[in-house]
Amino acid sequence: MLLAPLDRKLLRDLWNMRGLATAISVVMGCGIALFIMSRSMLHSLELSQQTYYDRNNFADVFASLKRAPDILIDRIAAIPGVAVAERRISVPANLSIPGQDEPVFGRLNSVPDVGMPRLNTLYLRRGSWLTPRSDDEVLASEAFVEANHLEVGDRFDAIINGRMEELRIVGVVLSPEYIYEIKPGDMLPDNEHFGVFWMNEEALSMAYDMDGAFNDVALKLMRGANQEDVIQRLDELLEPYGGLGAYGRKDQMSHQFVNNEIEQNRNMGLFAPSIFLGVAAFLINVVLSRTINSQREQIAALKAFGYSNLEVGWHYIKLVLLVVVTSLVVGIPGGVWIGWVITSLYARLFHFPVFTYHILFSTILAAAGVAATASVLGGLGSVLRAVRLPPAEAMRPEPPTGFGPTFLERIGLGRLMPPVLLMVVRQLERRPVKTVFSTLAVSLAVAVLVIGNFFQDSINSLISTQFHWVQRYDMSLRTNEAVSDRAVYEVASMPGVLRVEPARAVSARLRAGPRSRRVGIMGIRPDSTLFGLMNMDGHETPLPPHGLLVSKKLAEVLGVKPGDTVRLEVLVDKRPELDVKIAATLNDYAGLSAYMDLDELHRIMLEGPVVTGVQMLVDPRHRDELYRDLKETPQVATVMVKQHSIDAFNNTVAKNLGVMKRINLMFAIIIAVGVVYNSARISQAERSRELATLRVLGFTRREISSILLGELAVVTLLAIPLGLVLGKFFAWWMCTAFNQELFRFPLVVTRRTYAWAALVVITASAISGLIVRRNLDHLDLVAVLKSRE
Repeated sequence: MLLAPLDRKLLRDLWNMRGLATAISVVMGCGIALFIMSRSMLHSLELSQQTYYDRNNFADVFASLKRAPDILIDRIAAIPGVAVAERRISVPANLSIPGQDEPVFGRLNSVPDVGMPRLNTLYLRRGSWLTPRSDDEVLASEAFVEANHLEVGDRFDAIINGRMEELRIVGVVLSPEYIYEIKPGDMLPDNEHFGVFWMNEEALSMAYDMDGAFNDVALKLMRGANQEDVIQRLDELLEPYGGLGAYGRKDQMSHQFVNNEIEQNRNMGLFAPSIFLGVAAFLINVVLSRTINSQREQIAALKAFGYSNLEVGWHYIKLVLLVVVTSLVVGIPGGVWIGWVITSLYARLFHFPVFTYHILFSTILAAAGVAATASVLGGLGSVLRAVRLPPAEAMRPEPPTGFGPTFLERIGLGRLMPPVLLMVVRQLERRPVKTVFSTLAVSLAVAVLVIGNFFQDSINSLISTQFHWVQRYDMSLRTNEAVSDRAVYEVASMPGVLRVEPARAVSARLRAGPRSRRVGIMGIRPDSTLFGLMNMDGHETPLPPHGLLVSKKLAEVLGVKPGDTVRLEVLVDKRPELDVKIAATLNDYAGLSAYMDLDELHRIMLEGPVVTGVQMLVDPRHRDELYRDLKETPQVATVMVKQHSIDAFNNTVAKNLGVMKRINLMFAIIIAVGVVYNSARISQAERSRELATLRVLGFTRREISSILLGELAVVTLLAIPLGLVLGKFFAWWMCTAFNQELFRFPLVVTRRTYAWAALVVITASAISGLIVRRNLDHLDLVAVLKSRE
């Protein structure tokens, strides 16, 4: 099949500009890859989550309580809107794992002795189901089994209701309740020291004297049911039995973390690709403008031979679309590869039965459409100029740019500059639009590098503040229920304990008009030295003697400010209700927190000096002895070892950040090289006659290189401070976008990050300059000077 004349010309043009087209295609390909990756990861997470929830019948409403008779479940099931109501027993346990000297804790959940649970159905990964009426068999969560290198058939000891029992793992399972398996109170999963287990109901009920009773319930609602009404009615039924407040799926811990990640993918899905596609559109505009300017006579000839304006315009649009096609060849495999990398990172945190990377054909079409739209819009102005160019005017060379004195010359500084520098300044000032957009494009590369390192700076600040200024203790423990403060002195007498401080935590609901949140209120001493109330800016907030100190995010959710009053509904013990003033807010990092003076909390709770937790400073030389004593203490529900949390961070977030940082560095270098290389090549092509003339007049290769590369150097130096400012702005925007209930990121950008971003862009620009310098060395003076004026 013979190509039309214009199509043959199109292929020749593309071949002649292959270097420029390749650079543009790579930059655009990065934007396409990021678009495909982000949209596909969003789809993959949502699909994996929804499929898992549907197949395993994930509940809609959850509630815990002290103890209720089994017959209450019939009244719960009769609540309007409830489709399925299922009771169970759920208790904490102190574990002793072979080869593990440190404290390990778990949660034991009951399953029916016969049949499967109707809600939150388990997925059996390997092994077998529990034998009916067995009292020593358990199903173990896969995350815990793999972290501790356990196998089906392995045994471990557990303190169950004060008695040491030997348990045997018969199956490894996953649960939709624990996609993100985290111990209450922790920021990150610590699967080595916390696990979830399932036992036959009869065995667990006998061990905890819960025969004919339950302490946990889950509900599945009918389509269209009013969840708030169901929760209110459920709370009313459970209140006499020590209900701790029902909550919907949106407040379930694992679901919150998965949804948080989905929301972050949604927020970032268009931000990063927009940068690359915007830069690519700018490069297309510059290249196409230069191409059309150099082909004015060809355009005139085409119109003289009868080609219409539409045909001429479509010819250049096809040139743009060919560049888009080549970028798709780069971007689609790149997006798939990055997607697989991110999937492997997610697999460390989220435990789905099947979690694969799905790419929809519609996503690829959308990426192609977005790239084509951005590219056509970028080149549309140049194409319209070609279409509107009359043939008679096109036959003449383009009028030269007006050459007048520059701003620096007008103010008298021109005499102080050497000729080469003056030529550079004149060229940049006489094409202000191109100079501005070139500077902006390079500054975006700087900004991308700042953003990549910003996350590292922000996380480092968060971890440093959290583990050195907030959690000043080495270990903390929580009890199964409130105990006398004599427990504090008992803990203080344990080996290696240097200092202890008490804490009292209560579950409560805060109401402000129609808004409410279920939170934990922590009572601490105002003179506490082991727990700091630190803000993101590094300043400590003193604990007010009266009223509540709440996280700033909680105040935003409730729509209150310091001085306002909220309704406090305590959900434990005597369940007092009263109005409490918001005394101050705390701009903290995670969760919806509320703090109160310990004595004030005791007064509100109508109780004596009791505690539910102890914070400890520990001598590391006696740590193992302390571990053994804590393992043998029945009232201890969980122990948080600060070093474990730091290790969990290093094994998850730090590794993931390292991978993302390398990918980000690659993308930033591509932008910098793409922009600088294209600018340099276009400047070389536009000024080849001028540079050749200077060579004939006696200028050396070094001097003419200084003229061209000087322009690049000035653009790069102008772009760096602008890019640093843009990077800080983007970091602020991301902090705002990710300001969620689970986590908040502090706006911290270090000098090292700024220096790193500037150094990488300067290096990339220098490499691009050396490539262009090599082309100047091979400049054909005769061929260039033969070109027509």
